[in-house]
Amino acid sequence: MQTILGGNGTIGSVLAKELTKYTNSIRLVSRHPKKVNATDELFPADLSDPEQVEKAIAGSEVVYLLVGFEYTLKVWQDKWPKLMRASIDACIKHHAKLVFFDNVYLYDIGAIPHMTEDSPINPPSKKGMVRRQIADMLMTAVKSGKLTGLIARSADFYGPSNDKSFLIEVVYKNIKKGKKPNWFIKADKKHSFTYTPDAAKATAILGNTADAYGQVWHLPTDKNSLTGKEMISLFTKEMNVADKVFVLPMWLLKLLGLFIPLMKEMPEMMYQYDRDYVFDSSKFQEYFNFSPTSYQQGVKETIAQTMV
Repeated sequence: MQTILGGNGTIGSVLAKELTKYTNSIRLVSRHPKKVNATDELFPADLSDPEQVEKAIAGSEVVYLLVGFEYTLKVWQDKWPKLMRASIDACIKHHAKLVFFDNVYLYDIGAIPHMTEDSPINPPSKKGMVRRQIADMLMTAVKSGKLTGLIARSADFYGPSNDKSFLIEVVYKNIKKGKKPNWFIKADKKHSFTYTPDAAKATAILGNTADAYGQVWHLPTDKNSLTGKEMISLFTKEMNVADKVFVLPMWLLKLLGLFIPLMKEMPEMMYQYDRDYVFDSSKFQEYFNFSPTSYQQGVKETIAQTMV
């Protein structure tokens, strides 16, 4: 049994398809899970309850932690440590391996122009401090010998039917509405994006590779990072519209935060847009001989499948 906590999320639903290459016993866990594959086992659960987390993990060989909580600091500080502790304890109790799908918020601000698995850990944001806390919890349990686990880390991601992607929300959807696509702070800085089908495929590979455990892995991402303007140009060209962009400065983000709750959460993360943000996944690519999808192909497929 391989279990996905957050089974119908952006990555979880694609991961469920990829896992059929390794097992026909897949359990999807969420408040209201829906089948991705015909043979999926559905396990409704409130993952903020440790007892329900323990029951969801019982009988699993591999557990994938892919939950996406509401994007607010208060929710993250309250729910993430509790869920990580419950997941670790349950995996130890039931002798399950744990694969945690992570982001880059915990890295030092100086590492953002070239992030590797060895980049210094020193989060410059409060959300990053939460990510450091839960990553430390997992790796401490691994180093103690009690848990078999790994961290699969992704850059910002994009892909088909992915409404949580920055590129879909403020680039693709704006174009569809006849508006200018948006970008944050500076559009002339490079910004890596991980393609969700690549991320899901790589996460499945890691979860089913014994030698991968005990490590942090950057998920495969096109090394030819583009600037915000260049990425937007791929969308405008493919969608046959004028190649224009509206850059949101910090003062406007703060102003919007007075009226839009999500925007209130954004200013502390803008260090990721005022400089190059390059995500190096060469470790994974070389070890598994994996070639990431190019941005050109990824944007083409994202638009084609999102418009369906």
